[in-house]
Amino acid sequence: MLPPAHQHFLLYKPYGYLSQFTSDFARELRKKRFLGELYPFPAGTMAVGRLDEHSEGLLLLTTDGRVSEQLRRKDVEKEYYAQLDGLITDEALAQLQSGVEIGLREGRYQTLPAQVRHLPTPPTLPPRGRSIRSDRHGPTSWVAIIVTEGKFRQVRKMTAAAGFPTLRLVRVRIGNITLGALQPGEARPVSAQELPLAPTDPG
Repeated sequence: MLPPAHQHFLLYKPYGYLSQFTSDFARELRKKRFLGELYPFPAGTMAVGRLDEHSEGLLLLTTDGRVSEQLRRKDVEKEYYAQLDGLITDEALAQLQSGVEIGLREGRYQTLPAQVRHLPTPPTLPPRGRSIRSDRHGPTSWVAIIVTEGKFRQVRKMTAAAGFPTLRLVRVRIGNITLGALQPGEARPVSAQELPLAPTDPG
């Protein structure tokens, strides 16, 4: 008997959810929300990369560990829309484009150059589950950031290092896949052919 075919999914992870299905900590299980609440994912499904609890947007999930490894390749672009505290300056954009130093658990790290552009008007996104702070606390601005790395809370740390902390962060693209019409909490199955996988070696 052939083993069951692997399954792959796209999910719009909402604000306030962890990018995991369970936790080893009883307190976290009582107080946090998990991906399994959103869709009947099959046993063995894993998230490819993560979005932190306060970030939103595109998450790929699969039951195939080999697919997970391929999608973590450094040549796979991840694009984010970030709402920043303050009006982004050309100097800060140049810093982000050339790479900034951020702190990681293992020490200081210099990020690779990134594609960063100012968005003169806010992108069209669904409302967030929790409101952003009031405009009376100061202006905000939006940028699009494309990175090929996936360090812990990297985009948030990058914008903070450039002097503009992130207020809202939404991942809108991984490789050639975009959020499309997905709404927060929605998921849909996809075929392996739709995923941004490296070509297999014919030999």
